[in-house]
Amino acid sequence: MMDLQLDEVVYQDDYGSGTVMSERVSGLASTIYREFERLIRSYDEEVVKELMPLVVNVLENLDAVLTENQEHLVELELLKEDNEQLITQYEREKALRKQAEEVRGTGGIKARPWLASAACIQLF
Repeated sequence: MMDLQLDEVVYQDDYGSGTVMSERVSGLASTIYREFERLIRSYDEEVVKELMPLVVNVLENLDAVLTENQEHLVELELLKEDNEQLITQYEREKALRKQAEEVRGTGGIKARPWLASAACIQLF
């Protein structure tokens, strides 16, 4: 069973599963609920009867958007890390290619100094 903290608000989504509302939206919901209670005490429950379901829907949608935004932020961080790794790999491969081209340009003498020495010995 899920343990809920006192300040968490649980709502039921369209699919019938209970979901814990985010702390930010829960705080807003509590403030709005207190204001609705004040209006009901002052005027009557008819004053908020039509408004309350609309506000609940807005709060649920806000919570869904905040959750989706949080997921996008996590995905963005993962993509940034992947990008950094790819840049590092690219720079490493670029340096290795440059080094290989330099070796090819000098006929491989830099890479194999013993070969150059052997060539000099044969000349004598």
